Amino acid sequence: MHKINNNICPGRKPVLDLIRDDPLRCLKLFIGENVNIKFRDEIINLAKSHNIKFNIVKNDMLDKISNGENHQGVICELKTVKYFELDEFINNLKSERALIVILDHIEDPHNLGAIIRTAEAGGASCVIFPKDRAALPSGTVIKTSAGASLRLPLIQVVNINSAIEKLKNKNFWVLGLDEKSNINIYDEKFPDKTALIIGAEGSGISRLVKKNCDILLRIPIKSGGVGSLNASVAASLGIFEWTKESKNF
Repeated sequence: MHKINNNICPGRKPVLDLIRDDPLRCLKLFIGENVNIKFRDEIINLAKSHNIKFNIVKNDMLDKISNGENHQGVICELKTVKYFELDEFINNLKSERALIVILDHIEDPHNLGAIIRTAEAGGASCVIFPKDRAALPSGTVIKTSAGASLRLPLIQVVNINSAIEKLKNKNFWVLGLDEKSNINIYDEKFPDKTALIIGAEGSGISRLVKKNCDILLRIPIKSGGVGSLNASVAASLGIFEWTKESKNF
C-alpha cells in the first residue's frame, strides 16, 4: 500500500473544485505536459485568475508527487487548513433548527470525506472533530467529499467533551450512535437542535463521550453476521433521520 500525502489534492474535478471554492488553499499547481489541451487551458486560466502558481511537469514527476494516487494529470499542493472557532460559530448560529455532526476520532480520511459530503447534503451546520487521533481535511478528504469539505464549516477542538458541554448550554440535544443501545433510531424523533456523534471505526464512541450523550441510538441490523455498519454509512442514516423531519427538504 502507498502512503497518502495529505498535503496534496490530486485529480481533475477535485482540483477544479478546490480552485473555484477555496483558491486560498492552493499553494501551487503541477500540471502534466501530456494532459488534454482543453483541460490544461481551462485550469491554467483559472489558476491565473486567482494568482496561483503552476508548473508544467513530466508525468513521472506527478506519479512521484502523488505516490501512486490517481492524479489524472494535475495535482494541487495545499496550504494549511484554517478552521472555524467553536465558540464564535455557535454564538452566531441563529437558526432554531440545526444539526451539528461530531466525529469521535474518525481516523480514515475516506470516512471523514464521505461523512462531510453527507453532512452538507443533509443540511448540517458544521462538522466537529478532535485535534488528536483523527483524520484531517486533506486532498483525499476533498476528493472523497466531492468538494464539500471546502464549503461546510469544519471545527477542530482539543476536547470533544468540552465541545459537548458548550453545545448543551446552547440547547442542543446530544445523540450518539451506539450499536449496543436498546433504543431504535427509527423510534425516536430527533430534536430541532441536534448534535449527532459518530464513533471511531471499530471502537465506536469513547466511554466518556458516551456518558455525556443525552441519548444513545441503535441502527437495527437484520443480519447478525454484519456486526456493525461503516462509520460513514451510520452517519448517513443518522443525518437523514434528522433531515427527514425538516420542512425545508
